[in-house]
Amino acid sequence: MTAEIRDAKALIVGASVAGVRVARDLRRLGFNGPIVMTSAEELLPYDKPPLSKQYLAGAFDASRVSLLDATEVDDLQIDLRLGSRAAELHAHEKVVVDASGAEFPYDVCVVATGASARPSPWGGDRRVHLLRTIADSDRLRSGLADSTKVGVIGGGLIGSEVAGTAAKGGAEVTVIDPLTSPMSRLVGEDVAHDFLTAHHRHGVTTRFGVGVEALTEDDSGVDVVLSDGSNLRFDLVVVGIGASTNDGWLAGSGVETGQGIECDRFGRVTGLEGVYAAGDVARWPRPPFGEPRRVEHWTNAVEQAATVAANILRPADPVGYDPVDYVWSDQHDLKLQLVGWPEHSKLYCVVGQRDRMPPRYAALYADERGILSGAATVNWPRGLAECRRLVAERVPVAAAKHRLEALATPAVAPPAL
Repeated sequence: MTAEIRDAKALIVGASVAGVRVARDLRRLGFNGPIVMTSAEELLPYDKPPLSKQYLAGAFDASRVSLLDATEVDDLQIDLRLGSRAAELHAHEKVVVDASGAEFPYDVCVVATGASARPSPWGGDRRVHLLRTIADSDRLRSGLADSTKVGVIGGGLIGSEVAGTAAKGGAEVTVIDPLTSPMSRLVGEDVAHDFLTAHHRHGVTTRFGVGVEALTEDDSGVDVVLSDGSNLRFDLVVVGIGASTNDGWLAGSGVETGQGIECDRFGRVTGLEGVYAAGDVARWPRPPFGEPRRVEHWTNAVEQAATVAANILRPADPVGYDPVDYVWSDQHDLKLQLVGWPEHSKLYCVVGQRDRMPPRYAALYADERGILSGAATVNWPRGLAECRRLVAERVPVAAAKHRLEALATPAVAPPAL
């Protein structure tokens, strides 16, 4: 690492988990230059996974979801600019301009602006909720306190987690999704059926296989018209139908926007010298798929941030990013952990105790060559650890099945003499 690189001026746009981790990793690796971090929000950086679970339920307060407190900001010597929403990037001049007109020059820039909840295409305001920020979670928690009947449009990770939290709090919850099972795109119909059953086991009504045609709200509730002609009435509705990348401010900078920022395998933004991107806003090459793609998972953001920080300090000898995807979700009494790429593979087998309550098992997925390409574990931490190792090693799925079966079978003690 040269003194010029070590003492350069770093600008991190976005106080997401990726942005915070880049700053930490830069300091850990010996970066001495000034670090400026801008954030569109007025709050100190915070973690988002608990917003649909522990924080929404009131089990965590704001301190439990903090990513970076004031003491660490000082310790890391970060110039944190809250309430600064990026508006333009001028690559030739190496400067970012925010919505107020303030200019932030840089030697190296990291875009970590993340994504926003996709808005309701059916409208709605007072009683229709999105969930992406801590303010969203606060507003939803307040709404749930005064609501008996809750509708959740979208049966993916966020929708299912919110449904579980609201049901545990005593609400009558209905989940609506055009898919036939929750998260079937991620884990396939067979495993997704277990999560459908979990909804029913905990009192959640499901309307899968139907879409939403219209949504209207008044002072006392929300009417939702479904594609099968039925009309449902709720006190409030949560819309969880995906996310949109926060990259519109880069229009005119020379990069394509709207689907995330394309990077090379080192995290460098294609076409912009000295600019990197990480986290939900970034599209990086994924070896199993060839083309760059976005991965909206916490672990991916952390690992991309580590790669970016390392490559900022060693531009002549960068390290490539070749991850094994990992994501988790807590729904009712099920802890789902996904590793690899189940959604692009075929279910091979299920190993473990699937029929007990709550279940504990691993679903193994194989690619067309018979190699273990992904796994979904339920309530089985040891199985998950083994699956992560086996997916990374690209072992044959039959061998992975044998290894998981041995792990699932308790050892029998020898008879006493």
